[in-house]
Amino acid sequence: MCGIVGYIGQNDAKEILLKGLEKLEYRGYDSAGIAVANEDGVHVFKEKGRIAELREVVDANVASSAGIGHTRWATHGVPSHLNAHPHQSASGRFTLVHNGVIENYVQLTREYLQDVTLKSDTDTEVVVQVIEQFVNRGLDTEEAFRQTLLQLKGSYAIALFDNENKETIYVAKNKSPLLVGFGEGFNVVASDAMAMLQVTNEYAELMDKEMVIVTKDEVIIKNLDGDIMTRPSYIAELDASDIEKGTYPHYMLKETDEQPLVMRKIIQEYQDENGKLSVAGDIASAVAEADRIYIVACGTSYHAGLVGKQYIEDWAKVPVEVHVASEFSYNMPLLSKKPLFIFLSQSGETADSRAVLVQVKELGHKALTITNVPGSTLSREADFTLLLHAGPEIAVASTKAYTAQIAVLAILASVAAELNGQSLEFDLVKELGIVANAMEALVDQKDEMEQIARDFFTVTRNAFFIGRGLDYYVCLEGSLKLKEISYIQAEGFAGGELKHGTIALIEEGTPVIALATQEHVNLSIRGNVKEVVARGANPCVISLKGLEDEGDRFVLPAVHPALAPLASVVPLQLIAYYAALHRGCDVDKPRNLAKSVTVE
Repeated sequence: MCGIVGYIGQNDAKEILLKGLEKLEYRGYDSAGIAVANEDGVHVFKEKGRIAELREVVDANVASSAGIGHTRWATHGVPSHLNAHPHQSASGRFTLVHNGVIENYVQLTREYLQDVTLKSDTDTEVVVQVIEQFVNRGLDTEEAFRQTLLQLKGSYAIALFDNENKETIYVAKNKSPLLVGFGEGFNVVASDAMAMLQVTNEYAELMDKEMVIVTKDEVIIKNLDGDIMTRPSYIAELDASDIEKGTYPHYMLKETDEQPLVMRKIIQEYQDENGKLSVAGDIASAVAEADRIYIVACGTSYHAGLVGKQYIEDWAKVPVEVHVASEFSYNMPLLSKKPLFIFLSQSGETADSRAVLVQVKELGHKALTITNVPGSTLSREADFTLLLHAGPEIAVASTKAYTAQIAVLAILASVAAELNGQSLEFDLVKELGIVANAMEALVDQKDEMEQIARDFFTVTRNAFFIGRGLDYYVCLEGSLKLKEISYIQAEGFAGGELKHGTIALIEEGTPVIALATQEHVNLSIRGNVKEVVARGANPCVISLKGLEDEGDRFVLPAVHPALAPLASVVPLQLIAYYAALHRGCDVDKPRNLAKSVTVE
């Protein structure tokens, strides 16, 4: 959450920073700001709201070849002009942007800033003020920066300007993602390579508790003991066209439409030369040999993990638990003797999941990260990585990453099953190919999905999604999609659970979306539909070809029942999209949310 950029070189920094922030806006969009330096000093421009609002206040006449920028997701202090970054020290000498949470900012304020009047409500301002206090005690800027970092507890990605040395950007990282990028006659800083792909595709990763001295000609990485660290750079394998909407009105619609291609890409990437599904041998063995698997995730990834649990247990015969990362780190269950941890994270930067990974590694257990971002923090720190191959996902509401996670978990489960002497009763490659075709057919039926959204969600304040077995897990995801982008209060329930209290909320006309894709529970979920209809609900049954009944609102193309979540979620994604669109909501950037949750 929050995104930072920095540029120091020869070209005008303003537009480079603004374009970079636009690419990082998925990380937070409560406010934004840039600071640019020239011979006249450091000039700060910031504004509450989106990057578009910031553009309006940036003075085009201020020329500069060095600057830092920030887009904010508010943690400490409401979204406002005062709380927007960059923040400056009392004298104005130091200017700073920050992503993360400083846990001990109150203690730092008491110890170092008793005589300083803070202008904002942020933990970030405390950092820049403490740096100035150390300088006032006689330290040079680099040492003051280092000493301040030694005092900080929590997470941070920081970029700092000193008005008396405008040829340098001071950078630091702990737990929050940050990269440095290299160019001819310039260097950059970014939370995500996408931000600066406009000027370079060569980057180096930073590790926790490192600081970096960045000039236009040089990048020096040091640990907090002052030792210089050497690290090879890498080329970010991103196609600039992949991070543009093209002709689509929203990233979410584009990414929903990309799901058939992603399925085919995953099949291709996880096939060996004989056309057989495979993963690295040590990964498959780790799954097969584990006495229990713990899937740790948040949000949409958690919902994908629930489906993956079913595959691993049913096919590989390994017991699986699925846990919410934010709870697991504080309430760890009694672990088995030979566990394997699987971390699901689109970004590979999720703070709650990383906190669990740190604990797991301290206990000496093996960990596998399944992520969309190679080289991400969770990927680097885990023992193994499987990539989603979904391409950049920009919209806050995850679509293609969810289905990619399920597909990769299915492949992993099938390979582990084989190692455990279990055989699948179907050809997974073939069935995933059928799923890809079904997805293609579904995304081509947007008019029907839009009509369902109009019929059920135009005026309603709440909605329920019900299913059984695998359908229940998809209902959790469908309800999340609806509420996060349309702001309709929506909940997903196991069909039989409604009558244990929640059916009291059914009123005349309350929409109830029911999934019916599993033959063994088909009759029971339809019985649950009749129960809510008897209380006045407005039912929308989405069924699988072969299980359809008269009165079903939509029938999915035939796919293997085990893989039905990959197909059934697509209508729910599109229905949520159109519900949000018709309510005038910002589909790609829903209120109060950010794409990558990098703070606890």
